[in-house]
Parts: sequence; C-alpha cells; structure tokens
Amino acid sequence: MSDSQLVAGLHSVRTALKHGAGSLLEIWIEGARKQDRRVREVIVLARESGVPVRYVDREQLDELTVGSNHQGVAARTQVPAALDEKALEELLAGLDVPPFLLILDGVQDPHNLGACLRSADATGVHAVIAPKDRSVGLTPTACKVASGAAETVPFIQVTNLARTLKGLQSEHGIWLVGTAGEAGTSLYEADLRGPLGIVMGGEEKGMRRLTRESCDLLVKLPMAGVVESLNVSVAAGICLFEAVRQRD
Repeated sequence: MSDSQLVAGLHSVRTALKHGAGSLLEIWIEGARKQDRRVREVIVLARESGVPVRYVDREQLDELTVGSNHQGVAARTQVPAALDEKALEELLAGLDVPPFLLILDGVQDPHNLGACLRSADATGVHAVIAPKDRSVGLTPTACKVASGAAETVPFIQVTNLARTLKGLQSEHGIWLVGTAGEAGTSLYEADLRGPLGIVMGGEEKGMRRLTRESCDLLVKLPMAGVVESLNVSVAAGICLFEAVRQRD
C-alpha cells in the first residue's frame, strides 16, 4: 500500500472510517465545524479507530482539496493493494455459499473499475477478478469512484486470465456467463443461480478471444434504441442485479 489518495466529504470519509480505517493516515477537520453533529460523528469514529485528527481553517482545507465539496472534512488514505491467485483460492475455499464473481477483461478506465467495484459491493459479489496486463488497477481515481467498495470487495489481479477461468470451471464448478452484443441468448433468459462468474469485456474491444472461448454461455442485453452497447460499468450493474434477483 505505497500510494495514497485524498478523500473529501462527510460521506466518503465516514465510509473510509467504517470499512477501511486501517488504511487511513490522517484526517483534517475544519475547526469552525467541529461541533456539527455529522462532523462530530467523524471525529468520534476517528478516535475509536486511532486515526490522527488535525484541525485546520477553511482556507487550508480548500487548498488541500483543490475546490472539492469537502463539507469540512478530508482524509488521506492508503490505496488498497490488489490480491493474487493464491488469495483467490483461499477466498473460494472459505465460502459456504455458491461463489458469485465479477470478471473484467481489459477494463482500462479507472472510473469504470470504480463503478464496477461499487456495483459489486452492492450486489454481494465475493471478488472482482481482472488480468494484470492491459487493465487498470486500484488507482486513487478508481478507489475514489468506488466510494469505499475498494476496501470491502477483494480485487484480484491474475497473470493469465484464461488459465484462471479454466481453473474456476474445473476446480470450483463455476459457470461463466460472458456478455456479447451478438449473443443469441438474452440476459433474462439465462440461469444465473449457483456458482457464477459474470464476465465483462473492455471498453473498446470487449472480451478477448480466449476469454470469450472460456465462457460457458454468452448473453446479450436487449437494446431497444439506436445505441449498440452500454458503458461496461452500467452493463455490469445490470447483469449483477439480475443475478441477485434470480439468486434471491
């Protein structure tokens, strides 16, 4: 965890304290607002977690956050580290429910990764998996967009995605469902119950050939308008929530 990022705003700092306090380095509070009820909550959480708190004036906080809507609160936190194949095996071995995974092949925009992590957290995904090459990692921007989900959802980067997918199938019985516009099956016709991995392609080219060939089933999202495809993070959210609907 060598990189750090600035987190600004009451909700963002409160979320970081509740779900990733161990990675927080320091919190800055606007002194004039320290009696505000919501700011007091942040101060109490920081003290309980042992995170240092500094009181500064409004001008200092404005300069520190470069015009962000900080609401009198900001923090510096370490960027979470990605996990590896060994951590994935340990995670799967420890589950007592069918695995539910999101696999991202070639997502390069940190905003999209952050949004995917946020949807993964909301839907109870056990881990997000991505290749190390030609994919974005847990950058400060991705973590900021994730709004705390980078601390709660394991993010696993693997050396060989195709090999990992085959292992998920053969060793863990995970059904891999990939998304492709030319697929003949609608998302809403697919059975998304049981051990499941939802596979999404990158922003421009979609899934790579080996990734596509590793999928057990390809599905498409029904599109009624003239737009041919959705943003990957939007499509991922739709697929994940449809899986939740079926699994519940």
